[in-house]
Amino acid sequence: MSRRRKRHVHVNHERWLVSYADFITLLFAFFVVLYATSQMDKKKVVQVSAAIQGAFQELGAFSGSAQGSPVRVEAAPPAVVQAAVDPDKLAGVADINKATGAADGAGTDVTLLKRELEDALGDEINRHEIAMRVTPEGLVVSLHELGFFNSGSAVLLQEGQAPLGRIAGILNAKGFQIRVEGHTDNVHIHTHAFKSNWELSTARATEVVTLLVERYGLDPKEISVAGYSQYRPLASNETEEGRKVNRRVDLVVVSKNEPASMASKDTPGQAGPAAKKGD
Repeated sequence: MSRRRKRHVHVNHERWLVSYADFITLLFAFFVVLYATSQMDKKKVVQVSAAIQGAFQELGAFSGSAQGSPVRVEAAPPAVVQAAVDPDKLAGVADINKATGAADGAGTDVTLLKRELEDALGDEINRHEIAMRVTPEGLVVSLHELGFFNSGSAVLLQEGQAPLGRIAGILNAKGFQIRVEGHTDNVHIHTHAFKSNWELSTARATEVVTLLVERYGLDPKEISVAGYSQYRPLASNETEEGRKVNRRVDLVVVSKNEPASMASKDTPGQAGPAAKKGD
């Protein structure tokens, strides 16, 4: 028998260098990321945070008022941004907000508008057909079903057209952005005209928008429409009084803090999500 020759296997004692190089590369990338995140622009972070918050407020996530139209986010005043970065300067923000109308979203223009509308709609307010409230977004004028719509109908009553005309005349002169929102209670509806409260709330809002644009000449680029069904109530739907409050069409008058000459006129109004409430 012939003896087999043993094969000599060469062992590479430097294979550990491959793993070591991979480890060093990952460690380098890790520290690069740490350095990059530590050098972020704090002012831009504050502006992004403000934009996100404004978007959620516009969509109704952080606000009790009904909201649903696309958002136009504007940069915060430099002094306000700086104060957000430097807590020592927060003391002066209140004065800046007061001057710019950013304290609670209701600038001086909205406050004056509310007074003007109250003077023009005193009778309807006393009869609880119209209610107004100031929200962080602006002024909300609520047209209650009583005085404006028959139960289960989206046709504006004849007696409701006069107060709507007075509202339109005042708003048209001011040039505000307006979002018209339809709301209902939680009583289900199913008729030949409307299969659900979603359709009813949207139809009522659309009826008001149509009159504002076609009859009273408001700029359609400054108006949007949304329906919310029973999902944005102002009062409890467990009582008849609460359901009366919830059956409404809201005119959300968005506060404009910038001068009229600087206000953008290029963004067309868009229809928000269709949501509808019970009649």
